[in-house]
Amino acid sequence: MSHYFAERPEVDPDEVVVDVALADVSFTMVTARGVFSHGHVDTGTSLLLRAAPPPSATGDLLDLGCGSGAIALTMALRSPAATVWAVDVNDRARSLTEANAERNGIDNVRVAAPADVPTATRFATIWSNPPIRIGKPALQQLLTDWLGRLESDGEAVLVVQKHLGADSLQRWLEAGGRPAERLASRAGFRLLRIHAEPPPRAGG
Repeated sequence: MSHYFAERPEVDPDEVVVDVALADVSFTMVTARGVFSHGHVDTGTSLLLRAAPPPSATGDLLDLGCGSGAIALTMALRSPAATVWAVDVNDRARSLTEANAERNGIDNVRVAAPADVPTATRFATIWSNPPIRIGKPALQQLLTDWLGRLESDGEAVLVVQKHLGADSLQRWLEAGGRPAERLASRAGFRLLRIHAEPPPRAGG
């Protein structure tokens, strides 16, 4: 079976166009088999797009595991003065995201494989529906690497399915010195906000 986190999916693409309509932005995008969330915007991503705080208006932003680009395109439309990096190991996902940005006239999205993002780049905002099914060790390494590239005042928002370990992931983040605030819990998903540095105490 070809997984969406494979570098080169072998399944037939069977492309399907999806309309995405949020309160403030809307766009159409092409989805394909072999890329996460074929034929629709999945429930977790929908929660993130509707309930996450606004991304930084400027700087470098990151959609980690971009799939067809729903998160990257939303970030880019909400923060037109920012540069949005859409990163995925899956080359079909990268091609789709690039094409979807072009079809919507969005010119502030940069699509890249993980190794092609300059090591000096730091992110003001990271949004991700992370690939939980790559396994706990690989997921923890992935998050350690990319969360470590947040700006000192940056933040990340992750959406994780509860039955796939959202609560244990939150505990792991906190044990590693990254306080994770639960922003929302809906339809079996948790929306977590992680600060690059612990927020200051009230009155402190």
